[in-house]
Amino acid sequence: MLLLIPGPVQTRPEVRAAMAQDIAPWDRDFQAVYARIRERILAVAGGTPGEHATLPLQGAGHFVTEAAIRTFVAPGAKLLIPMNGAYAQRMARLAREAGRVVVELPLTDTRGAVAEDILPALDADPSIGSVAMVFNETGSGIVNDAGGIGDALRARGTRLILDAVSAFGVLPFRLDQHPECDALVFTSGKCLEGMPGIGFAVARIDRADACAGQAGSWSLDLSDVLVHARRSGWGSIRFTPPVQAIAAFDVALDLYDAEGGQPARFARYRANADALYDGLAAIGLRPYLEKRHQGPVIVTIHQPADPRFDLMTFVEALKHRGVLISNFYNTAAPTLRIGAIGAITTDDIRRAVAAIGATLEDMLAKAA
Repeated sequence: MLLLIPGPVQTRPEVRAAMAQDIAPWDRDFQAVYARIRERILAVAGGTPGEHATLPLQGAGHFVTEAAIRTFVAPGAKLLIPMNGAYAQRMARLAREAGRVVVELPLTDTRGAVAEDILPALDADPSIGSVAMVFNETGSGIVNDAGGIGDALRARGTRLILDAVSAFGVLPFRLDQHPECDALVFTSGKCLEGMPGIGFAVARIDRADACAGQAGSWSLDLSDVLVHARRSGWGSIRFTPPVQAIAAFDVALDLYDAEGGQPARFARYRANADALYDGLAAIGLRPYLEKRHQGPVIVTIHQPADPRFDLMTFVEALKHRGVLISNFYNTAAPTLRIGAIGAITTDDIRRAVAAIGATLEDMLAKAA
């Protein structure tokens, strides 16, 4: 089965094989693996040892995103969120339910946010101390300009929390160039092509220390993750982790390095997304985004206007041809979400486009 969703992604056999073992999470041999992963992630993030730390947390991206908001934004404080996609909406809900005051900045979901979008809202309300933003919006496929926005925030003393769940390891953003960023968060099962199950925040140590005690949740307190690491060692884990997923992630990082790291992974995903975008357009499907706004992670297209088309029927029929895509969408208009990430190539993309075209043709013919 060819898995074309924005995560969890298609993985390499070596990654899957690493999970076929029983592991004691407190064993010294495994602690060495865990400590090594933290160092490797810090390097991918462009963090500085002694200034930044990798703070892992069990669970999905929502867990570590909420943890970053709780840890680095005080209860009752204002947080600006650019609202240009479904995952920004989810971030806003996480922040509100954590007792933070969300200032929503409505934006279109057909292009990425830039600094010129953000600054007027901050000028209008100087009491906003932080911006939380999704780097890559997998609702539509746009990419927000995290680097440019970060530079603008740093110049005015505003903090940044960056949800890089579907961007980390592919879209460039170095923490050593962005001291305004309190935390960059991501998960194991996306662009680094590991298995799902654990989230990571690469965070500023000074900010984690300064914000200790304000999370309002022991489980979701990244400052406490840092305290535990200092006390018990960087190979120690507060609560029982998904150890098999961590072992697989170590192998996924080996493959990432062997491929050439961020530039090579970005180039492959960019080629995949371009082949997918152009191929779908060539068979008569209409992309949701203009090509210049299309990111490298997921391609979203409008569902066929034909009244005979049904999303669930189409997804199940396509699955019988060996291709699995998302069976839901996150845009106001009915769309199809097709991932371009994971252990796949442009040859896989071309095979998927052919399967999509054949499935549509067969489906609409049967419904006639």
